[in-house]
Order: sequence, then structure tokens, then C-alpha cells
Amino acid sequence: MLLITCPFCGQRPEIEFAYGGEAHIARAADPRATSDEAWTEYLYVRGNARGLHAERWRHIRGCGRFFNALRDTVTDHFVATYKMGEARPDRTEGKQP
Repeated sequence: MLLITCPFCGQRPEIEFAYGGEAHIARAADPRATSDEAWTEYLYVRGNARGLHAERWRHIRGCGRFFNALRDTVTDHFVATYKMGEARPDRTEGKQP
């Protein structure tokens, strides 16, 4: 079973979490002033990186909070987890603390 470390609750089994999409996607300040093309890109276009990827997760069967994680999409290992609003850790390899 895959274990994920919630930055608020600690390490828990994967069944307690829900994937929330790619992390660090900024919404337009005024969506009404955004072109259709830019809005479409915001809604649908995501990086599908092979390797280290920043993702948003939610601890649905725990504290209920969202957090960010760096996950290697090749090995499915979580390299780091961190609270929303914190800067992305500068890591390229290793295991989750």
C-alpha cells in the first residue's frame, strides 16, 4: 500500500487521500476579462510530466485539508509534501521525510 505524509496529520494510507490536480496553477485575477483561449488553457491544459511533478492532494478521510506534493510519476514515490502557500521544495530525488 502506498503511504502519503499529510503535512498536518503525518503518514497515512493512500485510501485516505484524493488527487486534486496539478499544483501551482494560478487563476486569472479577473476571469471575465480573460480571452476564451486563455480560459480554456487554464481549465484544460496541464503538464503531463514524466518524472518529478508538483500535485495538489486533499486528506479527505483525515483533516480535510489540501496540501501539495512532489511525486515521481515514473516510480509513484512521493518525494516531499508541503502546505499550500509554501514554496515548492527544491528536490530532485530521494524519499519523503
